[in-house]
This record gives sequence, C-alpha cells and structure tokens, in this order.
Amino acid sequence: MTETAIVVPASNRSSTKCIGPSLFICYNLNMDIVNEIKNFVEEESSKPESKYGYEPFVFHFIPVVKYAQELAEELGADKEIVTLAAWLHDIGSVMHGREDHHLTGAKIAEEKLRELNYPEERIELVKKCILNHRGSQENNPQTIEEKIISDADALSNFDNIPGIFKAAFVYENLTQEEAKEAVRKKLDNKWNKLYFNNSKNIIRPRYEAVMILFK
Repeated sequence: MTETAIVVPASNRSSTKCIGPSLFICYNLNMDIVNEIKNFVEEESSKPESKYGYEPFVFHFIPVVKYAQELAEELGADKEIVTLAAWLHDIGSVMHGREDHHLTGAKIAEEKLRELNYPEERIELVKKCILNHRGSQENNPQTIEEKIISDADALSNFDNIPGIFKAAFVYENLTQEEAKEAVRKKLDNKWNKLYFNNSKNIIRPRYEAVMILFK
C-alpha cells in the first residue's frame, strides 16, 4: 500500500478506508482529486464530439467505479488508485474512439493527473491500471489494483446488457439471432476472464441467469 496511514475517529471516516473498532487506522482518499477527475470525465462525456455520447458515463463508468471500490474494500487494495483508474479507464475511448483507447487513455490520465499535481509515482500506478484493463488485448495485469480494474470493467457489462445489444444492432449491424449469440459469448468470456472469486461471487446470479436466458 502506498497510501498514508492516519488515525481518525469513527465519526469522520466518510472518505477513508478504515480498520479497527472505535479509533480507526485509515488510508486517506483524496476526494478533491477524485471529484476533479470524475467531473473531467463527465464533462468530456457530455461534449457533442464525445464518440459515444453521455450514456457510457451513466451506464459504464459509474458501475465500473462501484465495482472497483467494492473489490478494493474486500481485497485490501489501494482504493484511491483504483477509484481514479476506474473513472479514467475509458477516457481514451470517449475522446478518441475505441481503437487503442488503453494507450490514449493512459496518456490523457497522465496529463490530467499531472495538471492536478498528483504524485508522479502514483500517476504511474493509475496508468498501469488503464494500460492493462482490456481483456481483448490479452494484457497481463500484475498488481491487485490492475486486476481489480480489469474485473470491474468486465462486471459492468452485466449491468448494461441493453447497451451491449445496442452496440450489436447499431454498430455491428447484427441480426437478432446473431446479436443474441454475440452477447452470450461476450458475457461468458467476461466471466471466464475474471481474476477474483470475489468478482464471480458479486455477479454469479446475473451470469447464471444470462446463460439460461440466452441458451
């Protein structure tokens, strides 16, 4: 862990990860930076030139952050790195399109975090999460934070099955039967590439329901 340990009362732990009963050993989550980054991503998603419009912010970014923070809590990861990476993981796709968006996203993240005077060594940790989050690229995440972002990205698909069908119909021009099979395969692939049992436990009911429904 690279976060700074502090001790705060139980009544003041809204933005901290804490361990213990009445006084908690905490790892501070810099909400100023987190909110700056969240607002930046939302603003870029809202622009007319955004490649996929505002919907991905609501139906993808927010679920990825939710799952990433949940896994960080369960697995004892650096929650600040995970949260920043979750907000920024697809910013390259928003601003430049899906092709190589892990590369463009890492560059954008570096520039934005540096602009906010975020520590260089922690910028590198965020960048690695973004660079290694794409299962389709056969990347090899090393740290727990990198694997969490990869899993959270995969889990978010189960929150947005209508969006996957939209992509199949609108962007891939598939028929209904083709779309059904494509969505089933995609979700099955996402399940099989999950790194943590925690991730599978979170999404198992939805995965099993999808496999039955799309049989």
